[in-house]
Amino acid sequence: MKRGFYVGRFQPYHNGHQAVLTELSRTCDEIIIGVGSAQLSHTLENPFTAGERVLMITRALTTLDCPYYVIPIEDVQRNALWAAHVMSMTPPFDTCYSSNPLVVRLFREANVAVQSPAMYERDLHSGTEIRRRMLAGEKWESLVPPAVVSVINEIDGVERLRQIARDDS
Repeated sequence: MKRGFYVGRFQPYHNGHQAVLTELSRTCDEIIIGVGSAQLSHTLENPFTAGERVLMITRALTTLDCPYYVIPIEDVQRNALWAAHVMSMTPPFDTCYSSNPLVVRLFREANVAVQSPAMYERDLHSGTEIRRRMLAGEKWESLVPPAVVSVINEIDGVERLRQIARDDS
């Protein structure tokens, strides 16, 4: 059995993530999805809670071709221990899938196989760009799966982000 690990902050989960996971489902028997920085929320860079991100992912992946687990993973403030921390929080896995240079380095140093999946239209499909559009009142909905639009609307996520962005003057 081949079990892969894919980690991201998913702020929010978007079509780029969906494309990577769809591709991984063709080569893995099971996928572990690590919701990174799980302790962070209600900031401009991390507006959504771990639970909200888990909801986005699970609602968006209803047609994935293989079993998956979504596991929130809090940060540890020592990078040298991070891969071991992740492995203590997840089922065992064969390969880490990431294009994040730090994640790649940390798992390689922990002697875990790492593959960097092709990123889907990275300039357009990024949490930074989606949050920027939300703040600017621009169209963002086409960049995320419809289920994620529903979750963000359900939690009033755009208004939360706009309120967080205001200053008190």
